[in-house]
Amino acid sequence: MKVYYENDADIKHLKGKKIAVIGYGSQGNAHSNNLHESGLDVVVGLRPDSPSIAKVKEAGLKTLPVGEAVKNADVVMILVPDEKQGDIYREEIGPNLKKGAALAFAHGFNIHFGQIVPPDNVDVIMIAPKGPGKLVRTTYQEGSGVPCLIAIHQDATGHAKDVALAYAKGIGGSRSGVIETSFREETETDLFGEQCVLCGGLSELIKAGFDTLVDAGYAPEMAYFECLHEVKLITDLIHQGGISYMRSYISNTAKYGDITRGKRIVTEETRKEMKKILEEIQSGNFAREWMLENKVNRPVFNAILKRDAEHPIEKIGKKLRDMMKWIKK
Repeated sequence: MKVYYENDADIKHLKGKKIAVIGYGSQGNAHSNNLHESGLDVVVGLRPDSPSIAKVKEAGLKTLPVGEAVKNADVVMILVPDEKQGDIYREEIGPNLKKGAALAFAHGFNIHFGQIVPPDNVDVIMIAPKGPGKLVRTTYQEGSGVPCLIAIHQDATGHAKDVALAYAKGIGGSRSGVIETSFREETETDLFGEQCVLCGGLSELIKAGFDTLVDAGYAPEMAYFECLHEVKLITDLIHQGGISYMRSYISNTAKYGDITRGKRIVTEETRKEMKKILEEIQSGNFAREWMLENKVNRPVFNAILKRDAEHPIEKIGKKLRDMMKWIKK
């Protein structure tokens, strides 16, 4: 994969252009403020009753209703939740999108799975920072940046890649590196990582470990420390230098248990199930399921969240975290 840096991206491709950032959540806040401080003309598109309007004004940025923000924009970055993008596009963005504009995303879900079908006279690009909005903002302010992915789905003007690289530079991404991918690859790998490892896999592993110890008669406080609290210590080391780096910092006893017992937890059956989940993502079955869940007011989603919020690990965790005041800081 080619990696682009500061000298490969030219901000001039956005100079004199109007950028509409739709949404002011974690990523919207970071993108709009970083772009503004990079000397670009930014307006934040929000619904008229949005509580974020006051925050936008406090930051010294301009805000307009979504449709108005889009009308004059040369670049429209959609940073609202995946499940809301389709309706907002059909109702307010699509009818106001001008010919030759660039329609931008930070995640490929809605384009890849056909929830948004843009006209063929606009560029369709992705600029996806590989970190949460807060990190995108703080690293930019510190003079560095979060690495970004870019992808080109449609190049109507012949300048889509130039615009994507300029945007990545405007939010600080080219200071660390910008990798080119595709909407398909970004979307499918992102969903797989969330479901099998980062969120679904990790949260179930933590709860299963906690339940196993508590069911065997160990104190829930001990189970919490060993199966949840210390996860950060290990993941920080992995994040810093990789798996081998983490192993160089743990005891030989822990290391031996790691390399001899791990495959008994993530078994061949687990790997087969991962492949099934990947197939559900690739076929569009997961996207269909999630869109249908939203159309009926998320009954399964809400029920499972409520059930999991009442798990004993959440109750004991709150008590123990209250003892560790530094965590909240």
